[in-house]
Amino acid sequence: MYTDVVNNILELIRKMYSMDKSLDAKMIEKSMNDVCHMLNVGLVEVCIYQTMRAETLDKGDKHFICRDGECDDEVFIRRYVLDNASVIIYKFYHRADAEPWSDFYRSSIKLVSDIVFVFNSRERLRQLADRFAMCDPYGYRNLSFFAIFIDKAVMSGKLENMAVAFFNLKHFQAVNNQFGRKIGDVVIKEFSNGLSQIVGDSGVVCRVGGDNFITAYHSDLMDEVLSYLSGTAVIYDRELGERVNVSASAGVLVIDKDFVYNDLSDIMDKVMPTANVAKRGELGDVVFYNKEIIEGRDKVVYVQQQFTSAIEQEEFLVYYQPKFNVFTGEMVGAEALCRWFHKGCIVPPSDFIPVLEQDMAICKLDFYMLDHLCKDIRRWLNEGRKVVRISFNLSRKHMMDIDLLEHLMEIIDRNNVPHEYIEVELTETTTDVEFRDLKRVVGGLRDTGVCTSVDDFGIGYSSLNLIKELPWKVLKIDKSILPVNSEDERSVMFKYVVAMAKEMGLECIAEGVETDEQVDILKKNGCDFAQGFRFARPMPMDEFEKTLTYYNE
Repeated sequence: MYTDVVNNILELIRKMYSMDKSLDAKMIEKSMNDVCHMLNVGLVEVCIYQTMRAETLDKGDKHFICRDGECDDEVFIRRYVLDNASVIIYKFYHRADAEPWSDFYRSSIKLVSDIVFVFNSRERLRQLADRFAMCDPYGYRNLSFFAIFIDKAVMSGKLENMAVAFFNLKHFQAVNNQFGRKIGDVVIKEFSNGLSQIVGDSGVVCRVGGDNFITAYHSDLMDEVLSYLSGTAVIYDRELGERVNVSASAGVLVIDKDFVYNDLSDIMDKVMPTANVAKRGELGDVVFYNKEIIEGRDKVVYVQQQFTSAIEQEEFLVYYQPKFNVFTGEMVGAEALCRWFHKGCIVPPSDFIPVLEQDMAICKLDFYMLDHLCKDIRRWLNEGRKVVRISFNLSRKHMMDIDLLEHLMEIIDRNNVPHEYIEVELTETTTDVEFRDLKRVVGGLRDTGVCTSVDDFGIGYSSLNLIKELPWKVLKIDKSILPVNSEDERSVMFKYVVAMAKEMGLECIAEGVETDEQVDILKKNGCDFAQGFRFARPMPMDEFEKTLTYYNE
């Protein structure tokens, strides 16, 4: 028996060594069957995992060889870890009708396992390596696969008249939170499979990471693809018929005859910035590439690169826009607004504020602004000037800062500014989490004597609840609901907003007042305060000081 086993193993090795570059899998498996039968092995299970984490999650490629009857509970396991951290596990199951494994049998099985790993798996591993290189740990085709697909399309002349869409599943975290991550994975897979059926063999759907995907398809399918991305009911439990609606934001690049392709970056550098615009929702959920988007991306990069040095060199200036009592003409306050003086020019806020809002940089700018306006107030007080309350905008990005109140008060108190001279403007919020944080901050500021105001009231979704539940001091009515004249249909809304604010004991100020007729509307409806070009434009600090002196004389 010993001799037979050894001879069969040697024959297996001989056949493997006789192969040239590729292996004859059928011939090898026949020899394997002969050896396994002699070693009382009923089944060999091969498990291949791309990563150790995939092994932990049991998400890998599995196949069986050497099926030879029923097996019992006895199993011999060999585990191999490759240089690239892939894991291969061989499980040899004992044949139920055979005698138990002896030490010789176990040693022989170990030897066979090593041989299989070194030789028989060579071709299979090469194929699997190709597959792993083209797929992520969850079996989705990846960006490497996409690059090869595009290369083939270029070589075959089929790239022209194709379209590429980079898309992100909208609010998918809510699906994970509601149904659990396991069902979330099923939903993503089903959504991807559904899109793959639409684009067919002439297209491809690849996962870039998380809930981000990229797809290439013939432009004739554009309407069908975009309709699918705009909202599709995905079944995640076929037995119960349970389903959830999934939609995506997408940046789309249509490839025409003038498109020049050198490598994948020619596509990615266009479609990804377009997808980012779509994700922000500024131009809708689906945005088609154009040159202006790339120019916008370059502007974003420039602002991000220049921001730190601009802060250090104090390029950001505080401009002040006065606020007035419409009945008495008295200047009752001002709003501190940020202007960027860069390379001899004033950069409009619309060119840099939205960029800084994309990350936490806006918070650093807000603290910078508060510190500088506090320094101005302290200096005016030291000079014996009559000072008015100064408001400044605080981004909602601050709401995740649990120590925000302490940070604000540290700046105010460090500059020795009486709290009643500071007003913090906060915009409306639409989520429960942000609302709770907002309530905490507004309440804390009120307790310290710092005034708070609702900025841009009327353009959010939770306005009534917002002013009812939080202890505001001031309501700033957005210019979008300020009537242009007495015939404006917004007159009714404006009238009742002012009445509601006054009934609740809030100061009421209208933003964007530009004409005498609008001033008359404010007076008619009892709105005491106004801010806008009708009274004064935002002005640099030295000019504001002159205005402050003029109205105090």
